[in-house]
Order: sequence, then structure tokens, then C-alpha cells
Amino acid sequence: MSTSRRTIAAAVAGAAALALIATGCAPAASTGGDDEKITLTLGTFNNFGYSDELLAEYTALHPNVTIKQNIAKTSDDAQTNLFTKLAAGSGLSDVEAVDGDWMPKVKQYSDLFVDLASDDNAGRYSDWKTAGGTADGKLIGLGTDIGPEAICYRADLLSAAGLGTTPDEVAANIAGDWDAYYAAGEKYTAATGKAWFDSAGATFQGLANQYQNFYEKDDGTVIATENPDVKAAFESVLGASSTLSAHLQEWTDDWAAGMANGSFATMLCPAWMLGVIQGDSPDATDWNIANVFPDGGGNWGGSYLLVPTQGKHTEAAKEFTDWLTAPEQQISAFKTAGTFPSQIAAYDDPALTGATNEFFNDAPIGTIFADRANAVTVTPFKGINYGAIMGAVQNGLTRVEQGQQSVDDSWTQVIADIKALG
Repeated sequence: MSTSRRTIAAAVAGAAALALIATGCAPAASTGGDDEKITLTLGTFNNFGYSDELLAEYTALHPNVTIKQNIAKTSDDAQTNLFTKLAAGSGLSDVEAVDGDWMPKVKQYSDLFVDLASDDNAGRYSDWKTAGGTADGKLIGLGTDIGPEAICYRADLLSAAGLGTTPDEVAANIAGDWDAYYAAGEKYTAATGKAWFDSAGATFQGLANQYQNFYEKDDGTVIATENPDVKAAFESVLGASSTLSAHLQEWTDDWAAGMANGSFATMLCPAWMLGVIQGDSPDATDWNIANVFPDGGGNWGGSYLLVPTQGKHTEAAKEFTDWLTAPEQQISAFKTAGTFPSQIAAYDDPALTGATNEFFNDAPIGTIFADRANAVTVTPFKGINYGAIMGAVQNGLTRVEQGQQSVDDSWTQVIADIKALG
């Protein structure tokens, strides 16, 4: 799962402070034996699909364990909390969810997390997902979901514009490259005078995920300020935004309200976004999903579960994490929140391929997102600077959408902000 890309000053400060405690001693771990009553805390954000019913399945298998889930509103909040409490040496949940975009920064402090490798989870994931959770020869993060992208849309809004409304019709109307997606939007806005998509930032995110080395080389060298693809994407998205965007920055209250009241007709839709849309517009009846994405495919997001060494029940937390990321539980979470499994064994399971979503008018989400996952051909490199660079670019997009700067002036500031990162 993934969320907003704002710069996290507090998290950066917390990360710097970690060097002071990196050699500190962890408390003695409790295994949570059968006779010992323990509580395990689980720190997540947004909606990972870990319902009370799912967690109750685990406590039924482990009667001595009570699970308490602490849910942060956004990835930003969770990131700040993680680095602040890592620096403090206490206060984290027994199991912490980490967004893939800030996992590279977390991996610098691998000694503060438990090695989760085991015979049970060996070979569960594709190589790129396993690599995302591995640091210094340790598997510190077990993958939860990935984020194959489709297009979510409001059928009632498209109908009012005289455009096709079935998933196949919508897919046919916007199939092709990004220009095809924008061209369909021009038809919609011409007919209605309303916005086609939510924000430049969200749209840019989908485009950026289609490049192997957008911001950094594989050795971590920052190329964002000199890579012409970055500037071209920045300008092209803002060009479309001037007429097609609702200018609603992601993860704000206005953005959430826009989903509910029909402020925009379409949005880029990684699988995990289904839970966000349903949560923010529970009374809407016309959301649906088109099995299509500009330029073929893209993956936005995906997370990991980690066990901090500062916990009192690290062995029990490790066992719980292994269970929670197993194929059966990933499928359950997908049915609840649309978080598409990263487990290879899940992809051919009828429980996944046959999954539908009532809120999205019984869309066959299992087959849609399996198709979208198969369409992904690029896994972007994300080094320790990725999150901060994306934050600088997203802030630049927002400044233009809010009328604070011109495109050229904002891009000039983006370059300066990236160079200031060091």
C-alpha cells in the first residue's frame, strides 16, 4: 500500500538520530508460550484489510494472544511515528507496517529489526518483492501487498456526459498512452465542464512508476534534476491538469469529499485504493473499475511488515507476521480492502481469481488486478532518496495546481529542493 508523498521533516530528523542508538541493546524477547498471556500490537495505516474477523482467526489459533491494531490515517503519519520511536528506542508496535517507498530508508537500520527469514516463507515472493525487504543479509520485512493499477470511474458521471459506462466501454475509450487518457478527459470536460481526474500529483505518480530509473540510478546516484523524462512528465501532467484536474491534493479532506460528491470522473486506481474509495464515499453507488491503464501497466505501492527489536514479544510477533502475510490471509485482506497479494501462491487460487467487489458494482477484482499485475513490466528503482525526491516533485505539482507558482517557477524550485537534499 502507498499513500501521500509529502516531505516528512520530522521523520528525516528522527532517522538522523537513529545513528545514536543503532548499537543499543534490545530488551529480552518473550516467545509468548502457550501459558503466557500476551498482547501483540500491530501498527498499520489506511486500510490493510486486517479486519477484526481476520485477527480473531489468529487469536482462536493462539488463545494466549490478544491482538490490538493501531491504524494511522496516512503513510506520512506512520512514517513519522516509526522513525521518532526508533530513535527513542521504545514505543513502537510489536509489528509495524512500512510503505515500500520509504523502505529503503528503513533498511539503513536493519539491526533494529528482527530477521524474519524462515523455511515457511522461503520462496513465497517474486525476487523483486523479497529484495525490497532484505537488508544486510537479513529479511527484515515480509511483503504484504503490491499495487497493480487500473482506472476507477464514476459511471453516473460518464453517463451524464453521454459517454460509455460499462467497464469494457470505458477501457476502450481510454486505451492507449497517456495522451489517449487525456483525450478522453477532454471529451468529458467539454460535455460537462467538470474535472476528469483528481489531481496532478496522483496522475504523475502513476506515470513515474513506469520508469526503471526515474529519479536515481541503480547505484543510488540522483539523476532527477537532469533526467529529461522527469521534467517532461512534470510539464505534461500539469498541461493536462489545467483543464482536467479537480485540483484536490491526495489524502486531504477535500480529496476524500471529492470522491463522495463526484468532483471528478476517474482516478488512477492501484488495488489498495479500492478500500480508500469505499471508505471515503460509502454512500456512492456508481463506482466501477476499468481493466486498463495508460501505456499498459504500472505498480503503485506495496508494503511490508517488520518486527522491531525493541518489542517485548519479538518471537511471538515474528510468528504472527509470518501468518498474517501467508497466501490465505493475503487473499482475505484483498477481499476486504483490495490489497492485492504479493504471494505467488495466491495468484492461481480460485478464492482470488473469483473475487468480486459489491461496492464496485460486483467488479471481478480478482481477474482485473491479476491482469493488471501481469501488465507490469517495470519495477522502479527506489533508493534512500526516493521518498524525499518524490515529495519535492509532488510539492511542486501542488504549488502549480493551487495557483502559487507558474510551471517554470515551480520546476526551478523543485530542482533547488532536490539539490538541497545533498
